This record gives sequence, structure tokens and C-alpha cells, in this order.
Amino acid sequence: MSSGRRYGQFETLTRRSGMPVWLAITWRVAFVVGLICIAIAVHWFDRAGLRDDYDGDVSFLDVIYFTMISITTTGYGDIAPVTERARLFDALVVTPIRVFVVLIFVGTAYNFVFKRTWDVWRMRIIQGNLHNHIIVAGFGTSGREAVDELIARGTKPEEIVVVDTNEEELTAAEQLGCAVLCGDATRDTVLLDVKISRAQAMIVSAGRDDTSILIVLTARHLAHHVPISVCVRAEDNELLARQAGASTVINPISFAGLLLAGSCHGPNISDYLSDLASIHGRVKLAQRDVTQEELGRSLADITSGGLGVRVYRDGKAFGFWEDESQSLQVGDTIVEIMPGNG
Repeated sequence: MSSGRRYGQFETLTRRSGMPVWLAITWRVAFVVGLICIAIAVHWFDRAGLRDDYDGDVSFLDVIYFTMISITTTGYGDIAPVTERARLFDALVVTPIRVFVVLIFVGTAYNFVFKRTWDVWRMRIIQGNLHNHIIVAGFGTSGREAVDELIARGTKPEEIVVVDTNEEELTAAEQLGCAVLCGDATRDTVLLDVKISRAQAMIVSAGRDDTSILIVLTARHLAHHVPISVCVRAEDNELLARQAGASTVINPISFAGLLLAGSCHGPNISDYLSDLASIHGRVKLAQRDVTQEELGRSLADITSGGLGVRVYRDGKAFGFWEDESQSLQVGDTIVEIMPGNG
């Protein structure tokens, strides 16, 4: 599949080359040899325009010698063009060949030596700084929205690592300041490269439920302690995602249905739910651990200034109206409504 890239005012089509490295190098060497052969052939047919100060005779080996030292800009001066035609050929043909040869060798060295070495070194530096980061597997619509929301909530872009196979999507993520890796997140080596064992959390939105669930399985067996949130679109796959090890399963279709149904009973309900879900709303949901000062108090008397709506205790959820919420205990997790940024 080809992807478009914009250079200046022009839109160009690009496609990842399927040519192996050895063939690419061989093709470039053959092109250089071809250019040199052209120069040798012309110099040989016009050898009368050359003068050899050593023995006065210009042999075929002398032509090869003169061509090579001319292209490599060495120029010892023992053989030199003396006729106008020979000098004109050196000026208009040999000089461009010299430039092409230099550019080809410099470009080859950059692509296959310096660039690869630089990329490996830079990747190691980035990997060494990856601690408590968030991995986003899939930078489609949902993944992009998740990254935008994370940044809006205060997460630094350099603390986000995006894994995708689409170079165009990775370019967009890189422009946001995120670290990116082009690879298949279902592979162990890819997740090990992004240091999943040191991650704070992982978001999976691969665009296909089967791929997303496979990513969750791969991530879970590599890092059993990392919270994993996954987006699935089929209700039947929600249980499979949880069985694969997902900490949180989100179905955008079901959530959209909830908003649509809520709007039938009051147009402001869906507006309020959207506010809760976004950092840009007038209100927002926050989750935190109970503080020492709040122990023994009810959920209605929390000290953060927010409105407590739920308590999580031993993996169970209790509403603000239930008896368990009337006395907060050590280890409780509070979900509260706080003023937003909207």
C-alpha cells in the first residue's frame, strides 16, 4: 500500500521498497561501474587528445588510470587532456560523473552504515529513558484521540510510545512529540523493544478485535502487572478481551448507544456524559486513593473539593448511597467528579 507525503507544494506517492539490502548495494555499484566504463570508453576513443609525460604513449591501462584519478579528483598531472575536445569532455561529462559517483557512495554509506548506526544508537538512548511510559498500540482514530486526550491531561508526549505498522500514522504521532516504533505489536520482540515491563499502562486500539485481543495476550504474558485498556467493537469479544488479560475493555459502539439513549430522556444527559469523558469539559472524572485525613469519613465528606460518586474496595464498587461508602477505609479507591477545564 502506498502512502502520500507532501514536499513543499507537491504531493508525492511513496512506497516502502521491497528490494533487499544486498541488491540495492549491487545496483548502485553497477551504476557507478557503468558510468566509469562510459568515461573510459570515450577517453580511449579520444586518446589522441591525451598526453602522457612519462613515456609519451597513451595505452589502454593509461586511459583506465587517467579516468580513475580524474573521477576520484586525485589528478597527479602525469597524464592530461591537451586538445579542446578532450578538455571539453572532461569538463562537461567527467565532472558530472565525478559528482554522481561521490553522491552515490556518500548516499550508500549514509543509508546502510551511518543512518542505521545512528538509528540503533538513538533507539537505545530512547529505550534507556523509557520508564513509567504509556504504550499506544494502534494510532488510528481511537488511538489518536487517546493520545490527544493524554497530552491534554498533562502527560508529556515523550512519555508516550506509539506502535503501528502505518508509517503515515507514525509520522503524525512523531509530530506530536511521541516516540514511535514501526512494528507489529502482536510480536514479542516489538513489545520488548518498547520496554513494556517498565510501562505505566498500555492502550490497545488496533482497528480489528482479533488483532487487539492478540496484542493484549502478547502484552499480558510479557508484563502481568501493566494495566491494559483495549477497544473492541463487537460485544461478543468483550469477554474474550477480559480473558486475554485486559484490565479495561471499552466498546465505543456501546458507549455511543448509551449517549443516544440518554439523549432521548433529556438532551443534557449526553452533553454531561461527554463533559465527564473529556478533559475539555466543564466537569471531569478523577480516580485516586483515599487519604489519611479521609479515613472514617463518608464519601460525601471527602476533602479534595470534588463530588465523590463511587468507592472501590477489594475489587467491588459501591455507590455514594450505599452503607460501605459511609466510612472510608485504608486501600479504598475513590472516583469523584471534579471541575474541568472547559
